[in-house]
Amino acid sequence: MSGSGQQSFWLIAGLMLVAGVGIPIMATLNAGVGQLLQNPVAASVTLFAAALVLSTLALLATGAPTLSQLRAVPAWRYLGAVLVVFYILSITWAAPRIGIGNAVFFVLLGQLIAAGLIDHFGLWGAAASPLTARRALSIAVMALGVWLAKKA
Repeated sequence: MSGSGQQSFWLIAGLMLVAGVGIPIMATLNAGVGQLLQNPVAASVTLFAAALVLSTLALLATGAPTLSQLRAVPAWRYLGAVLVVFYILSITWAAPRIGIGNAVFFVLLGQLIAAGLIDHFGLWGAAASPLTARRALSIAVMALGVWLAKKA
């Protein structure tokens, strides 16, 4: 990686680290809303409504895509929205029952497995990166760390 490419990599890596820090915070906050409303689905709807307002403000600040750009996106690409809803609903429901740490640890374990497969096969247009023995061992070590950190 060149100097500017290396700098860009670490900037993006830092951004993703901050996003990762936000996941257990988000899970804790969402679970609290679900408990206070006594309904994880109502909590999700409320949270998505707030997210829609914030996303709309960000869109207004950055510029909206054209209608032709929106039409050019294959319908199956919007299945990511199904996964967002599934994640929010499941973490909002599960976290109060098994704890934030356990819920996020199992999410992380799923992410490690899925990321390895997506990269290896270049699924859904992702850049292919072979799952070498070294990478597989690295993922296994991270998975072991997740398992060891899991609260009883």
